[in-house]
Amino acid sequence: MPLSRVIPAAFAATALVLGPLALPAMAESVRGRYTGVDEHGHGIIMRGEEFTTTGTFRVDLGDRTLTTYCIDFRTGIVGDAWYREDEWANYPGEGDFGEPGKVHWILMNSYPVVDIPDLREAIDTPGLSKAEALTATQAAIWHFSNGLDLAEVEQNPDITAPVSEEEVIRLYDHLVENAEEPSDEPPSALSVSPDLGSGLAGGTVGAFTVETSADAVPLELDAPDGVEIVDLDGGATVESVSDGDRIGFAVPADAGAGEAELTLAAEAAVLTGRLFKGEDEDEPTQTLIAAADGEITVSRTVSVVWDEAGGTPPPIADPSASPVAAAGEESRLALTGGAIAALVVGGLALLLGGGAFVVLSRRRRAADGRTPTP
Repeated sequence: MPLSRVIPAAFAATALVLGPLALPAMAESVRGRYTGVDEHGHGIIMRGEEFTTTGTFRVDLGDRTLTTYCIDFRTGIVGDAWYREDEWANYPGEGDFGEPGKVHWILMNSYPVVDIPDLREAIDTPGLSKAEALTATQAAIWHFSNGLDLAEVEQNPDITAPVSEEEVIRLYDHLVENAEEPSDEPPSALSVSPDLGSGLAGGTVGAFTVETSADAVPLELDAPDGVEIVDLDGGATVESVSDGDRIGFAVPADAGAGEAELTLAAEAAVLTGRLFKGEDEDEPTQTLIAAADGEITVSRTVSVVWDEAGGTPPPIADPSASPVAAAGEESRLALTGGAIAALVVGGLALLLGGGAFVVLSRRRRAADGRTPTP
């Protein structure tokens, strides 16, 4: 018997043991690993704090490397930590990060987005170096993310050119005084929310919202004949989507119970200002923010299941309340297709059987993951 026939028939029995079908409700995000310092800046003292250093950090996204700044002054960075792209509202670090838009403005108007010659001209500092620009930019970010003020600048002994404290402070003051709060957070490279939909034949199954930095993302549909992807706002059939589009699966009225899967894949950009937070909540690591755009090949998959017209839509539970969902999240696999079959069979079986120059301060972890000696 085809899986599409088995699922609806077995749902009622499986639900007696496992409850409603529990599947991830949040879309996957871009994932990367911290691999070390990208460029070194100079040492600084933020007023009321201990000496620390500045630098940009590398996040390995698989086929590309992303350059990032630190957001959270008071949390050390964990060596080889895994990160996920996330929204500003989900900032996990210390400090309230109350003006993320101003941090975004700083990133868009300083190094490395803006070339050094242009920065020199903008603030009338003909001798400004990359290391000095990096130092000022990081200090300005901490001003808005942790409420700190730049007090002193100290030479990095690993940088040959002498530092000009005056030039660093001039750029810092320029960034802090002119920072504005943009209206919109930059979109993610590609996300689709939620991951799964449920419904009945004869209607539109699922309501999926797309967020992407790509101009257009092509769609690849794996579904029974007659099923189409439609724009929920206009009703037209679509073969590609862009940022903000809302789509669903249009299932013919004469279709039997079944399932379908949609894959979205594109070359997109992790945009300047996108947040990256550590995956491991038990070992907090510095929150990072993209310092420049980074192209990445990214794909996302969403799935739907439906019953025949007049039937009962297959249930979907809150994944946070289900041990089955926890297992699915740990494996990072959507519970669709063969996984749904395994879930159904498992439920029936239960019924039948019964049962680097980075000295971050004494309280901060060094960039290579080691704890500095007191």
